[in-house]
Amino acid sequence: MNPLQAIILGLVQGATEFIPVSSSGHLVLVPWLLNWSKPGLVFDTTVHWGTLVAVVAVFWRDLWRLVLAWLRSLRSRSLDEEEARIAWWIVLGTVPGVVMGLLFEEPLEELFNTPIAVAVLLLVTAGILTLSEKMSRRNRALAEMTWVDALLIGTGQGVAIMPGISRSGATMSTGLWRGLKRETAARFSFLLSTPIILGAGILQLWDVVRAGDLSAQLPTLTLGFVAAALSGYLCIRFLLSYLQRHKLYVFAAYCAVAGLVCLGVALIR
Repeated sequence: MNPLQAIILGLVQGATEFIPVSSSGHLVLVPWLLNWSKPGLVFDTTVHWGTLVAVVAVFWRDLWRLVLAWLRSLRSRSLDEEEARIAWWIVLGTVPGVVMGLLFEEPLEELFNTPIAVAVLLLVTAGILTLSEKMSRRNRALAEMTWVDALLIGTGQGVAIMPGISRSGATMSTGLWRGLKRETAARFSFLLSTPIILGAGILQLWDVVRAGDLSAQLPTLTLGFVAAALSGYLCIRFLLSYLQRHKLYVFAAYCAVAGLVCLGVALIR
């Protein structure tokens, strides 16, 4: 991988991790469309850590308050505090993704080698985003969330282990279906991504260490990391502002067009 490819793929990862168009799908389809070699586990792990930095940079105050409230709730054995409840909902919402990741990681690995399947799943994401806008009430705030909301949104996050199904799209759409406001659904989606990205990154570290000497890859890994962190940060800020006044249809349209274009390219090839 050359430096330009590292920057482009880092930008793609950072942007599409949070904009609801599937980062894993884009990391499969972009190299395939451009006839680049696959990024590999080391690069994938590095850019995911970049997106984690982006989330923490935007929400560090919220995350710090949530951690403190969670610790207080452990001492008091009470969920009276609003931030303590949200912290526990994040913990609960992480469980489905962990379970589904452990159960289905190996069976789903083949999807990462099947661009046509990823393109089809992008069309599924387009349908999910469209239906969530048409069927939702969008009148509940973050403080009104329940453990059922958290569990269902977390299940949406678990389903998104399939490349082409957007993690942020699945979680935000589930939140909208449960009646959350768009910005509220997006905020909880971003907070919910923190433990799952952190956990996946830690699990991949052992494989990265076993890869051996990484010094030769350090320049490209650094470029990918920085690009993912910067684009992720900007896209979180953009999306939180955008969703205050706009709907998800534009992202649904993008997923539909991208999926159809990739299917067309596959047929031509």
